[in-house]
Amino acid sequence: MKKIGAIIDLVLKAVGMAMGVAALVMSLLGFADAETLITLLAIGMFCLGVTALDQINEEELDKI
Repeated sequence: MKKIGAIIDLVLKAVGMAMGVAALVMSLLGFADAETLITLLAIGMFCLGVTALDQINEEELDKI
């Protein structure tokens, strides 16, 4: 079960990175408008946020 969680974590990080790169490239080439770029970056930030929240363990929560 830990292996599936690690794969999901890796996929979410890869999607976050890919969305940032895609937004940068599309912006430099002039293929996308601002609304599309913001959507791509929002999807990337969502994926990275889910990954960050998944890494919080119970011991850290007890300290808060």
